Amino acid sequence: MSGRPSLQILRLLFVVAAIGFGVDEGQACAICFSGTVITPGQKLDSADEAVLAVPLADRSGFRVIEIVKGEVPANEAIAESAVSLDVPKLATFLDGGSAVTKLSTTGHGKPLLLFRNRMSETWTGIGVIGEQYAGWLRQLAATKHDGDGLPVKLWPSKVMGWSPLTDAQWQERARIVLPYLDADELLAAEIAYGELQRTPYRIMRGLKPQLEAAKIRFWIDDPKQLSRLPVHTLLLGIAGDENDAAELEKRIDQALLAQDTANLSAMLAADLELRGPSRLSWLHATFFADRRRTLPEIDAALLALSVQGEADAAVPRGQVIEAYRSFIRARKPMAGFVAMELANWEAWDATADYVDIIRSNVVKDPAGQFAILSYLKSSPLTAGQAALLPAAE
Repeated sequence: MSGRPSLQILRLLFVVAAIGFGVDEGQACAICFSGTVITPGQKLDSADEAVLAVPLADRSGFRVIEIVKGEVPANEAIAESAVSLDVPKLATFLDGGSAVTKLSTTGHGKPLLLFRNRMSETWTGIGVIGEQYAGWLRQLAATKHDGDGLPVKLWPSKVMGWSPLTDAQWQERARIVLPYLDADELLAAEIAYGELQRTPYRIMRGLKPQLEAAKIRFWIDDPKQLSRLPVHTLLLGIAGDENDAAELEKRIDQALLAQDTANLSAMLAADLELRGPSRLSWLHATFFADRRRTLPEIDAALLALSVQGEADAAVPRGQVIEAYRSFIRARKPMAGFVAMELANWEAWDATADYVDIIRSNVVKDPAGQFAILSYLKSSPLTAGQAALLPAAE
């Protein structure tokens, strides 16, 4: 392997960062959401107060016209000095230029969406949005309640984290934002996309009755929406048909020829959603048995399997586990890549495989070794062989 960090090490570093910095996306779809971008919806969740406000006539500040969240007096005046504007973001929504200047001249009379925490004296403005969206924003804010949420295992490890929303709250939130994915209001569309982007895949699948395959196909072919391609691809896998599966497989073949992995994991996950377990043998032959495959390509296949295994639906988790075991046997030096997830799912049938791998010393990656030893330490089938294994430190 080259001198750059392996993807397994990078995954472990993400887990460490998640623990240290309080990342709460333990249930988010791993293909769509990296955990490195704070979405407007997350900012709304974390804010104690959220309002829509318009500039005062003398431009000395802002007047609250709608209360989205918190206890803010109606028509409260907010001094300009108490508002911090996210200038790059505002410039996007105001068609370029200086956000401060454009706010009162070309904001088309739209109010500013402001967030604040109780301990702060400063409001943060993230963009302009029509007053008619106030009710929708209140609906969205109401799906997150203080004290709710469940302990979950952070993907792709068995480390415990905290999900900000229960499954019922995720379902309600996804239902609320879906119709606004293609809203004419730019900030509304971004809020909707950000929330769907971090929705757990198993919840995303529940949106199928509301999805329009023709609309999703248009989004996928729209070059202006290229950054949203992974989410749109997953949605097509949920809403599409056999023709979509055939088209996806053509695009997968093209991506492999070009060694382009930008959207590969989403395409593979969507293909598995449409074709089911029948594609597992092809995936093994193409990614695990074929020695020409690159590390990013292999990781894309594992990520697609991970998403399907977590959903435990189109491809049952038991068959994903068997696919992981076939990967372990085919790619022994990379066997640690799936150890944490197997432990997360308490899939202890791989214990013997991992004992043999540790004894043969074929895994040279320290992160991979650590992951395997952690799996074996947790496995109830390893107790009688503990003396034969190195200590997992």
